Amino acid sequence: MIAQVEKEHNTQGNHLYYLAVAPKFFGEAVRQLGVAGLAQEAGGHWRRVVIEKPFGRDLDSARALNAEIKHVLEERQIYRIDHYLGKETVQNIMMFRFANGIFEPIWNRRYIDHVQITSAETIGVEQRGGYYETAGALRDMVPNHLFQLVSLTAMEPPISFHADAVRDEQAKVLHAIQPPVPEEVLSRTVRGQYDKGWIGKERVPAYRAENNVAPDSNIETFVALKLKIDNWRWADVPFYLRTGKRLAKRATEITIQFRRAPFQLFRNTAVERLHTNRLVLHIQPDEGVSLQFDAKIPGPIMRMGAVEMNFNYVDYFGERPSTGYERLIYDCMIGDATLFQRADMVEAGWSVVTPILDVWKALLPRAFPNYPAGSWGPPESDELLARDGREWRQIP
Repeated sequence: MIAQVEKEHNTQGNHLYYLAVAPKFFGEAVRQLGVAGLAQEAGGHWRRVVIEKPFGRDLDSARALNAEIKHVLEERQIYRIDHYLGKETVQNIMMFRFANGIFEPIWNRRYIDHVQITSAETIGVEQRGGYYETAGALRDMVPNHLFQLVSLTAMEPPISFHADAVRDEQAKVLHAIQPPVPEEVLSRTVRGQYDKGWIGKERVPAYRAENNVAPDSNIETFVALKLKIDNWRWADVPFYLRTGKRLAKRATEITIQFRRAPFQLFRNTAVERLHTNRLVLHIQPDEGVSLQFDAKIPGPIMRMGAVEMNFNYVDYFGERPSTGYERLIYDCMIGDATLFQRADMVEAGWSVVTPILDVWKALLPRAFPNYPAGSWGPPESDELLARDGREWRQIP
């Protein structure tokens, strides 16, 4: 059959296999490709395999799966696909950081107080209750989606846009994240599960009332984390992450909160407090950049107001960035692996998440459900930042 397809469509001997199967069959499917001789590259023809997430359930399973498929495939043949971010989004973050001389010199611990990354959804689990009961928000979002944003925000400048040059720097960041010890899991992580509530004018059910969900389920639909990156650039700069379903608004953004300016100059004026400068990279649904700074309010008295400058990609360039599978599959066909996680990146992400999973498994949540649909998550999420004298950015 493959020979017939090659003849009819003139594929020139190149094969791309997409494993649209349950995760438990990933290893066996790759092994059978090897047994059938369908994964061997020869005569200048390539063989590539696309593998969906989740790639493992924890560090041990991810390592085992990597080892199993590498008996058949080279790393350059493996494309671990994740459509959360498209090429435009990734390159826009990199372009903003590394093509503008005014930002990179202050992109470090000397000027940045902390970083917030939010990925919020208004939808529930929809028809994916069966899958979500085996995954939860932590497994589903953090080691892949959110850590991709963390690594793009925190990485050092790559030597080029070449896939491995970019992924080398991303991997360094992931390896530098300190895996939490059990005591830190209790103080640096928050989990939640949505109750019934309102999304706009629509009354929506609790998670435990969704299809294929256990009526006493302890699976989390919300996660908030405080991370520390143990390297020179980011020492003592906390990264706060949150993600959840049935939240107040659909939004994905990266907030860079800069340190407060000295107050002495304005001590004998009507200025009561200075706002901090804030840079927000809006990822989804609208992509753009906003910058907040202080300016004097016109008048005879020294009064200060917060000003926000906004840039939207659609307004300036007239096109929305593509994040669909078609772009990723095209990248597979041309051999561009920039948006696909390498084995070391997968394992580095799970090394941070697995200690959290272990503690959560041992200590079941007591108060689920603990946030109403249409809110911004459980109150403990706000307390996570309040303990450090900080607060989540209010997303309008």
